[in-house]
Parts: sequence; structure tokens; C-alpha cells
Amino acid sequence: MYLKMHLFSRRAYSGLLFSQGSMATCLRSSKSLIKPRLYRNISLSCQRCTVMASWIIDRYGRNDVLRFTNNMMFPIIHFPNEVIIKVHAASLNPIDVNMRNGYGAAALNVKRDPLKLKSTGSEFPLTLGRDVSGVIMECGLNVSYFKPGDEVWAAIAPWKQGTISEFVVASGNEISHKPKCLSHMEAASLPYVGLTAWSAINQIGGLNQDNCSGKRILIFGASGGVGTFAIQLMKAWGGHVTAVCSQDASSLVKKLGADDVIDYKSGDVAEQLKMLPLFDFILDNVGGPTEKWSPDFLKKWSGATYVTLVTPFLLNVDRLGVADGMLQTGVTIGTKAVKHLCKGIHYRWAFFTPSGQSLDEIAKLVDSGKIHPVVEQVFSFSEVPKAFLRLEGGHARGKTVINVINKK
Repeated sequence: MYLKMHLFSRRAYSGLLFSQGSMATCLRSSKSLIKPRLYRNISLSCQRCTVMASWIIDRYGRNDVLRFTNNMMFPIIHFPNEVIIKVHAASLNPIDVNMRNGYGAAALNVKRDPLKLKSTGSEFPLTLGRDVSGVIMECGLNVSYFKPGDEVWAAIAPWKQGTISEFVVASGNEISHKPKCLSHMEAASLPYVGLTAWSAINQIGGLNQDNCSGKRILIFGASGGVGTFAIQLMKAWGGHVTAVCSQDASSLVKKLGADDVIDYKSGDVAEQLKMLPLFDFILDNVGGPTEKWSPDFLKKWSGATYVTLVTPFLLNVDRLGVADGMLQTGVTIGTKAVKHLCKGIHYRWAFFTPSGQSLDEIAKLVDSGKIHPVVEQVFSFSEVPKAFLRLEGGHARGKTVINVINKK
């Protein structure tokens, strides 16, 4: 009797919620719109509405912590600007391997639970995966830029549940309409690396289509996901690109538009770079010793900028705690910035930033043929552990994609 009453109440509430028109504010416009009446045109069983298939982890560790389940809780819209996406494809990034191992757990848990109301380990079961390409199933009441049935792509913030599952919740500000020229498998390979490169080059580095023409760009780690996207973006904006990678990836980066290629295995990279003119911008995807000597190849006192994506922020918070970790991070970035400024160059850190608006700009470049996805291998949904092992093996030549629709 209780179950019948519960189902009746749920259906009645759902009918009221989706049959009445409502006032909504467009996410990317200041205009107010009268939202049309929305009706659920899909029929799902009670069980289907509460659980779904997903790859999860129950603890941090190596690849054996990955577990498949058919009983992961179905995502719920908690805020009026959220949407539920049926995942067609996802892709893996190095951050997924790092998060599986526990990297950044302390900082991400602060974001998930800032008031520390939950017990330790409350993030589990945790779904990994940041990239998604799929179809919107439901929209929150304030979402007016999208509607059920729209094909979208997005990169989900790392403190949220990930995309290696049948469905995922995303903020309306994180998603964008998928490029029309790409399949879901191709589209899923771009959002995270694209937004990371966009953050480093445009938001932090200050480069754009109006000021990049003729500038000399140096990219370390050019054959990976971020590197292959950065090459294409810089060429689309008229830059001259020098790519540092291994010899077996040289044909790939040349095909993407790199003007010069430096093989880091054929000899000392610094000695090879001395044969070339100085650079206006350096994007470092490698870090480590590279950071110590590579800024010397920038033009001094001309606004040249070094941007690295390898930062100690999450590691500091994991090791020292939130307060001390943030303090140490602030001291480190401040010291390095001043040190390099005295030498006549700018030193910056960059991070992935979820942004539907930036994805809109990237989609235009994709649809115009200026940026192409670089997919190394596609795995089925049942082969997620194999996909992680492939990514963990390193020396990627593009992205590792998961076909979520293919369950075999």
C-alpha cells in the first residue's frame, strides 16, 4: 500500500512539475523567456528511474579498484540550472587515472562538502570520467538554452560524479551543443583537453584570434590530448608552432599543422632549441626539469609568457591539508612569478575550467574544419579497465574514448 501511494505521489508531482509553464532566465542571455510547457515523453519503470549501469570505485588505488555495477543511483536534478544527459560516449584523461589513485582527494572533498558535514569516504561510490557527449533527457526549470533531445557535449567538474555511466548530471553552464560534424565518439574526445588548452592559452596566456598571428609558440608534450588540440588552436589563430614530442609522433603533429618538430629522444632539447628563434609563448604539458630551463627561450621584456599545466596545488593540499596547502601554493606561485618577472617574462599556472561558453567557441572552430578530434582508440563500455591501462601506459597519440552505448 505504501509503495502504491509513493508511486502515485511521485507521478502526480511529476505531472504538476512538467505540465505548467514557468518563467526561466536564459543561461547565456540576460533576457527572460516564457518557458514552453514540457511533458515527459519517455516512459521508464520505477526501477529504471532509480538505478543505472556505471563504472565506479569504492576506494582509491590501482586499476583493480574499478568495479562495474548495474545498481548505481540514478542522477537527480538538485538545482534548477541542471540537466540529465544520456551518455553516448565518454573519454579518459590523465586526471582520471590520478583521481583513481587518490590524487587531489582532500581538495576535491572540500569542494564536495565545504562544511564537512559528511563522514570520511562519503564521496564513494565514485564515478570517474570528465568528458561526455550525449543527449539531454531532462532539464531543470531554469534551463532555457537547451531542451530534451538536444545533442550536447561537456566536461564535468572533477568534484562531481563522472561520465563513465549511462546518465550524468551537468550544470547548464557546463554544456554546449555538440558540433554537427562530429559523431558522439569523436565529440567525447575534445571537451576536457580543449577547455584545458583554452584556459591556458586564452584565459591565462591572453592569446586570441586577434593577437596571435605571427607569434612563435612552443608546446611541450605536443602529441597528447592537450598538445594536439593546442597545435590546432594556435594554427587556427595564425601562430607559428614548434612541437616537442618523440620521433614516432612527428608525423601526427605535422599533420595537425606544427611548423617545426623537436624530437626529445634524439638529443638534448635545449641544444636543439638554441638553433631556433626565441618564442612569444610556451605551453608546458610536461613540467619537472623542463620548467627550469625552458623559460630561457622566451623573448625578454616583450610580454612573452610561460604557462604550465603541471602545478603542485592539489598535491600540496593532499600533503599539508587545505589551509597549509593553499598557503604553500600561494607562496610558490608568487615566488616564481616575481622571479621570472624580474627576467622580463610572465610565469603562469593554468587549470582546467568547465565552461559551456568556451565550448561554444570551440564548436565553431570544429564545424569550420579548423580543429579535428584525435582519437587513438575506442573501447566498449565493458572494457573500461583496459582503457585505463592503455592510458596509464603513457605515450598517448590522442584520446582514449569509451563507447558507453556499446555494452559488449
